[in-house]
Amino acid sequence: MLTQTIKTNSPKLRAADIAYDAIENMIVTLQLKPGMPIVESDLIELTGLGRTPLREALMRMSSNGLIIQLPRRGLIVSDIEAGEHISLIETRRVLERLIAFSAARRATPQHRTDMLACADTMIQAAKRADLSKYMAADQALDHVIHEACRNPSAVAAVIPLVIKCRRFWYAFQHEGDIEEGARCHMLLAKAIANNQEEQAIKAADELMDYLELFARKVING
Repeated sequence: MLTQTIKTNSPKLRAADIAYDAIENMIVTLQLKPGMPIVESDLIELTGLGRTPLREALMRMSSNGLIIQLPRRGLIVSDIEAGEHISLIETRRVLERLIAFSAARRATPQHRTDMLACADTMIQAAKRADLSKYMAADQALDHVIHEACRNPSAVAAVIPLVIKCRRFWYAFQHEGDIEEGARCHMLLAKAIANNQEEQAIKAADELMDYLELFARKVING
């Protein structure tokens, strides 16, 4: 049975954004598995949100390939394409370098405080092997960095890649090192928080290196 906790107390998030985050989390953590049909009534019950924001969120996910429309089958969750994952990371690497550089330059003091807090939560969750809290903090850190970079086009391009990487990692997490993942995220958060533009680029590369090595280990068996 699917379960989902929705946080609706953030004034910055519209209902459609909350719906998107909720569905993203269910896809990433395989509560909505690849090939599984999307049933609006089930999502309404699970999230407690209305039909309109859920439909808007589903439209956004359809546009970035996380959900696909099939004839006579309706909406289903897209497959995990392991063979294409390395090229996905190559593309994400370029965008992450730009986003990290821009965030280091443009983040507000509150952004810098928030991203360090998110990264610290990841570190603590990794030490306790608390995968649920780790994934939530990972998503929260992305939100802060994306807002801080103030480059909507780069963010729009990278989001579907981030979600697919997160789902791939979750699906094959037994092959990975959660503490190393948390360490890489902390390096990125610290570089951005300290306004170190070149170091932020290096940290983004190190995070992508970690994800690429993990993906190659999974793909090559």
